[in-house]
Amino acid sequence: MTTEPASAPPVPSGLTPATRTLLTLGAAVVVLTGIHLAADVLGPVLLAAVIVIICHPLRHPLEARGWPRWAATTVIIVVAYLILAGLLAMLVFAGFQFAGLVRDYIGELQQSVNEVTGQLATLGLDAQIADATASALEPSRLLAVAGSISGIVLSIATAFFFVLAYAIFMAADAARYSTASRLFGTTHAGQIARATRFSTGVRRYFVVNASFGAAVALVDGVALALIGVPAPVVWAILAFVTNFVPNIGFVLGLIPPAIMAFVVGGWPLALVVVAIYCVVNAVLQVLVQPKFVSDAVSLSLTLSFMSVVFWTFIIGPLGAILAIPLTLLVRALVLEGDPGTVWLRWLSGDAVSPTSDPTPEAVPPLPQTNSEGNAEQAVEQDAPRDPAEDAGAEADAPRANDAL
Repeated sequence: MTTEPASAPPVPSGLTPATRTLLTLGAAVVVLTGIHLAADVLGPVLLAAVIVIICHPLRHPLEARGWPRWAATTVIIVVAYLILAGLLAMLVFAGFQFAGLVRDYIGELQQSVNEVTGQLATLGLDAQIADATASALEPSRLLAVAGSISGIVLSIATAFFFVLAYAIFMAADAARYSTASRLFGTTHAGQIARATRFSTGVRRYFVVNASFGAAVALVDGVALALIGVPAPVVWAILAFVTNFVPNIGFVLGLIPPAIMAFVVGGWPLALVVVAIYCVVNAVLQVLVQPKFVSDAVSLSLTLSFMSVVFWTFIIGPLGAILAIPLTLLVRALVLEGDPGTVWLRWLSGDAVSPTSDPTPEAVPPLPQTNSEGNAEQAVEQDAPRDPAEDAGAEADAPRANDAL
């Protein structure tokens, strides 16, 4: 009796998981490189899109009161312009005020740098550490920073006009896109739901950040005015703007007023400023605000921090402010559209459960073989029988016994 050679195991169809991962990473590198090269164009476009998303809910109550669509769109454009104008005015005021402060206090700053260098040498610290600290507080360096801030403000003012134009077109298109659920709700419900979740998350994030930023700016500004730090309004504006930068915005808003307090009142006043900012940051931005932000956007703290560094590298300083919306956009486009990525969505902080992952189809068991290796006979033995045949066999069994 000849035995047939064992058949080779079936070759899996499609790409292996490792190959798919490498291709995905390669495609991501290509896309992100293109975004980085076009950052000067994409930055204002993304900012205008975020502002239109924030203002878009104003359309619904106006149209419910009988306003025509063009009038509601005009209101959205005006509100978007007011938001942009307010942000621009604050940045221009704070930037030029900071540059003026550095020039006015250049003598005191030079004296403070000499005192710091002497104190470090007295404490026996290494000369390189003392030189590094002195160079960081060098007046010429701060003057260069002040000049660069003024240049950044002017560049923002230039880009402001492009953002205004983008906002007009996007607000007009948003009026048309608002009818998507009524026209395509039955055929494209999943895509519309993802877009709605993204827009809602962006609005909630900026509303929460603006609320806490205003509270932090008010407390910091009043405290700095009471202890005698120059230009408390400038530092309050800086605290409000940097509050939109997750996790590290507190540090960015603390350094300039701490340096100014050191120039005016020495180490004691600088330490008081640091203590005030730390208390306000610990109470509002560490204990309270993350809870509201997490509920609003469902992002983990680690991903929120890494997104700031990542998007700042990709599209520049504007990426620090748009880090959370861009991360939400990537998750909506890449992860939420694939039912098999529930695990990755959960890792990102999204409120999903394992039951959201579709259950894989049941795989039929392999055919059992008997002792002679005949698989077909084993399948026939295990195959389900017709109930009618079983009933007929039971009825014929007594007759066979009588015949015997």
